[in-house]
Amino acid sequence: MTAIGFGTAAIGRPQYINLKSEQKTSVFKLTKFKLESIEVIQKAYDIGIRYFDTAPGYGIAEEMMSKWLSHQNDPDVEVATKWGYTYTADFNPDALIHEVKDHRLVKLNEQFANSKKLLPYLSTYQVHSATFETGILQNREVIHRLAAIKEEYNLRIGITTSGTNQNDVILAASEVIFDRKVLFDTFQVTYNLFDQQLQEIIPLFNTSGLRLIIKEAMANGRVFRNPNYPHYEKNYQICEELARKYKVGVDAIALRFVIDSIHPHTVLSGANQVSQLHQNMKALSFRLTSDEIDQLQRLKVNPIEYWNERKNLTWQ
Repeated sequence: MTAIGFGTAAIGRPQYINLKSEQKTSVFKLTKFKLESIEVIQKAYDIGIRYFDTAPGYGIAEEMMSKWLSHQNDPDVEVATKWGYTYTADFNPDALIHEVKDHRLVKLNEQFANSKKLLPYLSTYQVHSATFETGILQNREVIHRLAAIKEEYNLRIGITTSGTNQNDVILAASEVIFDRKVLFDTFQVTYNLFDQQLQEIIPLFNTSGLRLIIKEAMANGRVFRNPNYPHYEKNYQICEELARKYKVGVDAIALRFVIDSIHPHTVLSGANQVSQLHQNMKALSFRLTSDEIDQLQRLKVNPIEYWNERKNLTWQ
């Protein structure tokens, strides 16, 4: 298994919270979109990726993963999915609401019934965007059901989380006990060149055997030079210098920083095109020096500023 996995959010729906260097002007066609999604999944597999992350909230992503898996026979393939978000935009780029969050037991049962189609490749089942506000970590009905799913299907049970207090959510989730056993053993969280708050609790993963999956390594596109973000000029210069040194793109520098600085189980590529995927995989062709890692660690920004900025990003 490579250190890079494949996240399917961007191939399951035409819009995502991200900065794009170019905007598509062609008319959206669902049939063509499905074919392109399968093509990217297949290419990810062909170049060595074996960990795939999906969710019902990612439009058709879970459906496409299930379709692709029906033609596979490789026990090394591992799929993680989630429950808690429903995609509501119906592929309309002008939709006011793209997804709806629901952490009730009824939603868990509804979405797991469909996600079981991913078996036997399904290895990990996660709470999608766990927060204190939804009360998910104290919901005993949900905790009981997740524990039962873990036992019956021999799955890892995890959470995904983001935001200024993601470390607090992780620590709280790591202490959820059911039947004298830790329930959550996988954590998919944000960590990148800008938001490095996860560093504060990395010892938790180094000593406990918990699995760490990193998402948003590109900071939703903000690692790439953009005239709308002049305050990142120093970041751009350093990343571009390293990219020239290693003959890769800034995306590969961002991914390699994650791999070399915290050594996660997997960092997810969010590519939605085969060409992007090839560029991302170049992160496996080199290693950063300790001095370069230190230099990049100094690029971190205040988490509050980072997440306030992210809130202003639109669906594109």
